[in-house]
Amino acid sequence: MASNVKPLSIIYNQKSGFHAAQQDEEYERLMTFWTQYGFEIQVFELSSQASFDEMMRQVLARHQQSGLRGVVVAAGGDGTLNAVAKKLMHTDIPMGIIPLGTFNYVARVLNIPLDVFQAAEVIATGAIQKIHIATINDQIYLNNASLGLYPLFIQKRERYNRRLGRLPLNAYTSGLDVLLREHKSLKLAITVDGHKYPVATPLIFFGNNQLQLSDMKLRIAECAASGKLAGVVVAKSDRLSLLKMLWKLIQGKIDQASDVYSFCAEQIQVDCKKPKLTVALDGELVEMQTPLKFSVEKSALKVMVPHAAPSV
Repeated sequence: MASNVKPLSIIYNQKSGFHAAQQDEEYERLMTFWTQYGFEIQVFELSSQASFDEMMRQVLARHQQSGLRGVVVAAGGDGTLNAVAKKLMHTDIPMGIIPLGTFNYVARVLNIPLDVFQAAEVIATGAIQKIHIATINDQIYLNNASLGLYPLFIQKRERYNRRLGRLPLNAYTSGLDVLLREHKSLKLAITVDGHKYPVATPLIFFGNNQLQLSDMKLRIAECAASGKLAGVVVAKSDRLSLLKMLWKLIQGKIDQASDVYSFCAEQIQVDCKKPKLTVALDGELVEMQTPLKFSVEKSALKVMVPHAAPSV
Protein backbone atom coordinates (compact mmCIF):
# COMPACT_ATOMS: atom_id res chain seq x y z
CA MET A 1 0.00 0.00 0.00
CA ALA A 2 1.43 3.39 -0.99
CA SER A 3 2.32 5.64 1.95
CA ASN A 4 -0.10 8.38 0.87
CA VAL A 5 -3.07 6.04 0.36
CA LYS A 6 -5.50 5.47 3.22
CA PRO A 7 -6.92 1.96 3.82
CA LEU A 8 -10.70 1.64 3.81
CA SER A 9 -12.10 -1.75 4.79
CA ILE A 10 -15.81 -2.45 4.30
CA ILE A 11 -17.42 -5.05 6.56
CA TYR A 12 -20.86 -5.96 5.31
CA ASN A 13 -23.51 -8.48 6.18
CA GLN A 14 -24.45 -10.65 3.19
CA LYS A 15 -28.12 -10.37 4.29
CA SER A 16 -28.05 -6.59 3.92
CA GLY A 17 -27.80 -6.67 0.11
CA PHE A 18 -24.92 -4.17 0.18
CA HIS A 19 -23.27 -5.76 -2.86
CA ALA A 20 -26.25 -7.34 -4.62
CA ALA A 21 -26.08 -8.15 -8.32
CA GLN A 22 -28.93 -5.77 -9.15
CA GLN A 23 -27.04 -2.92 -7.44
CA ASP A 24 -23.72 -3.26 -9.29
CA GLU A 25 -23.91 0.22 -10.78
CA GLU A 26 -24.50 1.91 -7.40
CA TYR A 27 -21.80 -0.24 -5.80
CA GLU A 28 -19.20 0.76 -8.42
CA ARG A 29 -20.19 4.40 -8.02
CA LEU A 30 -19.55 4.13 -4.29
CA MET A 31 -16.12 2.54 -4.82
CA THR A 32 -15.17 5.23 -7.33
CA PHE A 33 -16.27 7.98 -4.94
CA TRP A 34 -14.06 6.74 -2.10
CA THR A 35 -11.11 6.18 -4.43
CA GLN A 36 -11.25 9.84 -5.39
CA TYR A 37 -10.63 10.70 -1.74
CA GLY A 38 -7.42 8.67 -1.62
CA PHE A 39 -8.75 5.43 -0.15
CA GLU A 40 -7.56 1.96 -1.09
CA ILE A 41 -10.64 -0.22 -0.66
CA GLN A 42 -11.00 -3.83 0.38
CA VAL A 43 -14.35 -5.52 0.98
CA PHE A 44 -14.96 -8.21 3.62
CA GLU A 45 -18.18 -10.23 3.83
CA LEU A 46 -19.53 -10.94 7.30
CA SER A 47 -21.06 -14.34 6.64
CA SER A 48 -20.31 -16.55 9.63
CA GLN A 49 -19.44 -15.98 13.29
CA ALA A 50 -16.83 -18.76 13.10
CA SER A 51 -14.66 -16.76 10.71
CA PHE A 52 -15.43 -13.26 12.00
CA ASP A 53 -12.57 -13.05 14.52
CA GLU A 54 -10.01 -14.11 11.92
CA MET A 55 -11.46 -11.71 9.37
CA MET A 56 -11.22 -8.81 11.82
CA ARG A 57 -7.62 -9.72 12.64
CA GLN A 58 -6.85 -9.29 8.94
CA VAL A 59 -8.71 -5.98 8.85
CA LEU A 60 -6.95 -4.59 11.92
CA ALA A 61 -3.54 -5.71 10.64
CA ARG A 62 -4.22 -3.96 7.33
CA HIS A 63 -4.89 -0.66 9.08
CA GLN A 64 -2.17 -0.95 11.71
CA GLN A 65 0.48 -1.59 9.06
CA SER A 66 -0.40 1.64 7.28
CA GLY A 67 1.02 5.01 8.26
CA LEU A 68 -2.50 6.34 7.78
CA ARG A 69 -5.13 4.53 9.87
CA GLY A 70 -7.96 5.02 7.35
CA VAL A 71 -11.51 3.89 8.20
CA VAL A 72 -13.21 0.55 8.88
CA VAL A 73 -16.75 0.76 7.50
CA ALA A 74 -19.62 -1.27 8.95
CA ALA A 75 -22.36 -1.63 6.31
CA GLY A 76 -25.52 -3.16 7.73
CA GLY A 77 -27.93 -2.97 10.63
CA ASP A 78 -27.12 -2.29 14.27
CA GLY A 79 -26.13 -5.94 14.82
CA THR A 80 -23.36 -5.58 12.22
CA LEU A 81 -22.28 -2.28 13.77
CA ASN A 82 -22.12 -3.95 17.19
CA ALA A 83 -19.82 -6.74 15.93
CA VAL A 84 -17.41 -4.33 14.22
CA ALA A 85 -17.46 -1.78 17.05
CA LYS A 86 -16.43 -4.42 19.59
CA LYS A 87 -13.21 -5.04 17.63
CA LEU A 88 -12.45 -1.33 17.13
CA MET A 89 -12.91 -0.27 20.77
CA HIS A 90 -9.82 1.35 22.30
CA THR A 91 -8.00 1.49 18.96
CA ASP A 92 -7.13 4.62 16.98
CA ILE A 93 -9.00 3.30 13.91
CA PRO A 94 -12.33 5.10 13.36
CA MET A 95 -15.48 3.29 12.31
CA GLY A 96 -17.57 4.50 9.39
CA ILE A 97 -21.26 3.65 9.15
CA ILE A 98 -23.38 2.75 6.11
CA PRO A 99 -26.82 2.29 7.74
CA LEU A 100 -28.78 -0.57 6.15
CA GLY A 101 -30.97 -1.72 9.05
CA THR A 102 -34.62 -1.24 9.97
CA PHE A 103 -34.34 1.43 12.65
CA ASN A 104 -30.66 2.53 12.34
CA TYR A 105 -30.63 4.12 15.79
CA VAL A 106 -26.82 4.36 15.97
CA ALA A 107 -26.61 6.28 12.70
CA ARG A 108 -29.56 8.50 13.54
CA VAL A 109 -28.31 9.54 16.98
CA LEU A 110 -25.03 10.62 15.35
CA ASN A 111 -26.82 12.49 12.53
CA ILE A 112 -25.33 10.13 9.95
CA PRO A 113 -27.55 10.25 6.83
CA LEU A 114 -29.59 7.17 6.00
CA ASP A 115 -28.90 7.69 2.30
CA VAL A 116 -25.98 5.43 1.33
CA PHE A 117 -24.08 8.01 -0.73
CA GLN A 118 -24.53 10.79 1.80
CA ALA A 119 -23.28 8.40 4.50
CA ALA A 120 -20.29 7.58 2.25
CA GLU A 121 -19.49 11.29 2.05
CA VAL A 122 -19.46 11.51 5.85
CA ILE A 123 -16.95 8.63 5.92
CA ALA A 124 -14.71 10.46 3.45
CA THR A 125 -14.98 14.03 4.72
CA GLY A 126 -16.51 13.97 8.22
CA ALA A 127 -15.02 14.39 11.68
CA ILE A 128 -13.96 11.78 14.23
CA GLN A 129 -16.08 11.62 17.39
CA LYS A 130 -15.53 9.43 20.44
CA ILE A 131 -18.65 7.70 21.80
CA HIS A 132 -19.52 5.74 24.94
CA ILE A 133 -19.97 1.97 24.72
CA ALA A 134 -22.07 -0.03 27.20
CA THR A 135 -20.72 -3.45 28.15
CA ILE A 136 -22.24 -6.59 29.63
CA ASN A 137 -19.69 -9.21 30.68
CA ASP A 138 -17.54 -9.68 27.56
CA GLN A 139 -20.13 -8.26 25.13
CA ILE A 140 -21.14 -4.72 24.17
CA TYR A 141 -24.36 -2.99 23.16
CA LEU A 142 -24.67 0.24 21.22
CA ASN A 143 -28.45 0.51 21.57
CA ASN A 144 -29.89 -1.86 24.15
CA ALA A 145 -29.62 -5.10 26.09
CA SER A 146 -32.66 -6.87 27.49
CA LEU A 147 -33.86 -9.93 29.34
CA GLY A 148 -37.16 -11.75 29.62
CA LEU A 149 -39.86 -11.11 27.04
CA TYR A 150 -37.75 -8.87 24.81
CA PRO A 151 -35.61 -11.73 23.44
CA LEU A 152 -38.90 -13.46 22.59
CA PHE A 153 -39.98 -10.27 20.77
CA ILE A 154 -36.78 -10.52 18.70
CA GLN A 155 -37.41 -14.15 17.77
CA LYS A 156 -41.01 -13.44 16.81
CA ARG A 157 -40.04 -10.26 14.91
CA GLU A 158 -37.55 -12.17 12.77
CA ARG A 159 -40.30 -14.64 11.81
CA TYR A 160 -42.53 -11.73 10.75
CA ASN A 161 -39.60 -10.16 8.87
CA ARG A 162 -38.94 -13.35 6.92
CA ARG A 163 -42.61 -13.56 5.91
CA LEU A 164 -43.48 -9.89 5.42
CA GLY A 165 -40.19 -8.02 4.96
CA ARG A 166 -38.37 -5.77 7.42
CA LEU A 167 -41.06 -3.31 8.50
CA PRO A 168 -41.04 -1.21 11.72
CA LEU A 169 -44.65 -2.30 12.30
CA ASN A 170 -43.38 -5.87 12.82
CA ALA A 171 -41.72 -4.80 16.07
CA TYR A 172 -45.10 -3.87 17.58
CA THR A 173 -46.96 -6.82 16.02
CA SER A 174 -44.42 -9.31 17.36
CA GLY A 175 -44.58 -7.64 20.78
CA LEU A 176 -48.35 -8.06 20.89
CA ASP A 177 -48.06 -11.67 19.73
CA VAL A 178 -45.59 -12.53 22.51
CA LEU A 179 -47.61 -10.75 25.21
CA LEU A 180 -50.71 -12.72 24.26
CA ARG A 181 -48.81 -16.01 24.54
CA GLU A 182 -45.94 -15.59 27.05
CA HIS A 183 -45.84 -13.74 30.37
CA LYS A 184 -43.44 -15.59 32.67
CA SER A 185 -41.30 -13.73 35.21
CA LEU A 186 -37.57 -13.94 35.83
CA LYS A 187 -36.51 -14.02 39.46
CA LEU A 188 -33.48 -11.76 39.68
CA ALA A 189 -31.40 -9.78 42.15
CA ILE A 190 -30.33 -6.44 40.69
CA THR A 191 -27.47 -4.52 42.30
CA VAL A 192 -27.55 -0.84 41.30
CA ASP A 193 -24.44 1.10 42.37
CA GLY A 194 -24.01 -1.16 45.40
CA HIS A 195 -27.69 -1.39 46.41
CA LYS A 196 -29.27 -4.81 45.93
CA TYR A 197 -32.95 -5.29 45.01
CA PRO A 198 -34.84 -8.61 44.57
CA VAL A 199 -37.02 -8.43 41.46
CA ALA A 200 -39.53 -10.71 39.74
CA THR A 201 -39.90 -9.27 36.26
CA PRO A 202 -41.06 -10.39 32.82
CA LEU A 203 -38.88 -7.75 31.16
CA ILE A 204 -35.79 -5.70 32.00
CA PHE A 205 -34.31 -3.34 29.43
CA PHE A 206 -31.00 -1.43 29.38
CA GLY A 207 -30.52 1.40 26.89
CA ASN A 208 -27.34 3.06 25.61
CA ASN A 209 -28.84 5.20 22.83
CA GLN A 210 -30.56 8.41 23.94
CA LEU A 211 -32.45 8.73 20.64
CA GLN A 212 -34.09 5.32 21.06
CA LEU A 213 -34.92 6.11 24.68
CA SER A 214 -36.30 9.52 23.65
CA ASP A 215 -38.43 7.84 20.97
CA MET A 216 -39.83 5.69 23.78
CA LYS A 217 -40.45 8.93 25.76
CA LEU A 218 -38.26 7.75 28.64
CA ARG A 219 -36.76 10.37 30.95
CA ILE A 220 -33.61 8.28 31.35
CA ALA A 221 -32.57 9.29 27.81
CA GLU A 222 -30.45 12.02 29.43
CA CYS A 223 -28.80 9.32 31.57
CA ALA A 224 -27.56 7.46 28.47
CA ALA A 225 -26.41 10.74 26.91
CA SER A 226 -24.19 11.42 29.94
CA GLY A 227 -22.46 8.03 29.71
CA LYS A 228 -24.36 6.18 32.43
CA LEU A 229 -26.37 2.96 32.40
CA ALA A 230 -30.06 3.50 31.77
CA GLY A 231 -32.44 0.73 32.83
CA VAL A 232 -36.16 -0.04 32.80
CA VAL A 233 -37.78 -2.85 34.77
CA VAL A 234 -41.38 -4.09 34.58
CA ALA A 235 -42.71 -5.24 37.94
CA LYS A 236 -45.89 -7.11 36.92
CA SER A 237 -46.21 -10.11 34.64
CA ASP A 238 -49.95 -10.67 34.27
CA ARG A 239 -51.25 -10.38 30.71
CA LEU A 240 -53.49 -7.35 31.31
CA SER A 241 -50.69 -5.31 32.89
CA LEU A 242 -48.34 -6.18 30.03
CA LEU A 243 -50.90 -5.24 27.38
CA LYS A 244 -51.44 -1.91 29.13
CA MET A 245 -47.67 -1.40 29.13
CA LEU A 246 -47.49 -2.10 25.38
CA TRP A 247 -50.32 0.37 24.75
CA LYS A 248 -48.49 3.03 26.77
CA LEU A 249 -45.35 2.31 24.74
CA ILE A 250 -47.22 2.77 21.46
CA GLN A 251 -48.69 6.03 22.80
CA GLY A 252 -45.25 7.27 23.82
CA LYS A 253 -46.28 7.28 27.50
CA ILE A 254 -44.30 4.34 28.85
CA ASP A 255 -42.93 6.47 31.71
CA GLN A 256 -46.53 6.92 32.88
CA ALA A 257 -47.26 3.20 32.98
CA SER A 258 -47.85 1.73 36.43
CA ASP A 259 -45.34 -0.88 37.60
CA VAL A 260 -42.71 0.32 35.10
CA TYR A 261 -39.63 1.73 36.83
CA SER A 262 -36.58 3.37 35.30
CA PHE A 263 -33.18 3.92 36.88
CA CYS A 264 -29.75 5.38 36.14
CA ALA A 265 -26.43 4.01 37.40
CA GLU A 266 -22.68 3.71 36.91
CA GLN A 267 -22.53 -0.05 37.64
CA ILE A 268 -25.22 -2.73 37.58
CA GLN A 269 -25.09 -6.45 38.30
CA VAL A 270 -27.89 -8.91 37.60
CA ASP A 271 -27.82 -12.20 39.55
CA CYS A 272 -30.01 -15.22 38.86
CA LYS A 273 -30.11 -18.80 40.07
CA LYS A 274 -30.04 -19.88 36.45
CA PRO A 275 -26.45 -20.37 35.23
CA LYS A 276 -27.28 -18.83 31.83
CA LEU A 277 -29.75 -16.27 30.51
CA THR A 278 -30.76 -15.34 26.98
CA VAL A 279 -29.90 -11.69 26.37
CA ALA A 280 -30.91 -9.59 23.37
CA LEU A 281 -27.98 -7.35 22.38
CA ASP A 282 -28.74 -4.82 19.63
CA GLY A 283 -31.28 -7.23 18.18
CA GLU A 284 -29.03 -10.32 18.35
CA LEU A 285 -29.68 -13.16 20.83
CA VAL A 286 -26.79 -14.31 23.02
CA GLU A 287 -26.63 -16.94 25.76
CA MET A 288 -24.67 -15.43 28.66
CA GLN A 289 -23.43 -16.81 31.96
CA THR A 290 -24.65 -15.19 35.16
CA PRO A 291 -24.03 -12.91 36.92
CA LEU A 292 -24.41 -10.21 34.28
CA LYS A 293 -22.17 -7.22 34.95
CA PHE A 294 -23.00 -3.93 33.22
CA SER A 295 -20.79 -0.87 32.86
CA VAL A 296 -19.99 1.90 30.38
CA GLU A 297 -16.66 2.38 28.63
CA LYS A 298 -16.39 6.16 28.25
CA SER A 299 -15.27 7.55 24.88
CA ALA A 300 -14.20 4.04 23.85
CA LEU A 301 -14.96 4.12 20.11
CA LYS A 302 -14.06 6.56 17.34
CA VAL A 303 -16.77 7.09 14.71
CA MET A 304 -16.85 9.17 11.54
CA VAL A 305 -19.70 11.69 11.90
CA PRO A 306 -20.87 14.84 10.14
CA HIS A 307 -19.21 17.99 11.43
CA ALA A 308 -20.91 19.34 14.57
CA ALA A 309 -22.63 16.02 15.42
CA PRO A 310 -24.23 15.72 18.90
CA SER A 311 -22.22 14.32 21.80
CA VAL A 312 -23.07 10.76 22.92
